[in-house]
Amino acid sequence: MYEIRTLTADQLAEHVASFSTLLQDAVDSGASVGFVPPLADSASRKYWAGVRAAVLEGHRILFAAVDGSEVLGSVQLDLATMPNAGHRAEVMKLMVHRSARRRGIGRALMLALEEAARRAGRTLLVLDTRVGDSAEQLYLGLGYERAGEIPRYALSAAGTLDATVYMYRRLER
Repeated sequence: MYEIRTLTADQLAEHVASFSTLLQDAVDSGASVGFVPPLADSASRKYWAGVRAAVLEGHRILFAAVDGSEVLGSVQLDLATMPNAGHRAEVMKLMVHRSARRRGIGRALMLALEEAARRAGRTLLVLDTRVGDSAEQLYLGLGYERAGEIPRYALSAAGTLDATVYMYRRLER
């Protein structure tokens, strides 16, 4: 059984090994999360240090699906900070460990993120994902709409340049 939690910067630091394992698993399984395999532990920890800094600065909210002390999945909400952007936020790096997929964790993480966005006064969420990924279907099922595609956008684990799709969702207050 798992629960969805919002984590502080200190809680991320306490569980950084588990978060690093999660990111490495995502990359190794071909997820389009900004890295290509093999992902060194040092690079993974450096990434999470950047997330920790953003959480400390107050513009990033980190959600995790946890089972005991094991991190099964995570997603981030980056709150836009520019004066003309206080109504929107970006969904970042939805990941679920291969051993925990098909249990509704991705959906549960996204629903928690959307509720937090509403509480923060955000009415528009944006994200991008690789065209054709299972994540695209998840987002469509949650009510996200396609805004457009960019071909040859990101290098895949297979060495090809894949298209990305930008998506958005208007949130009701």
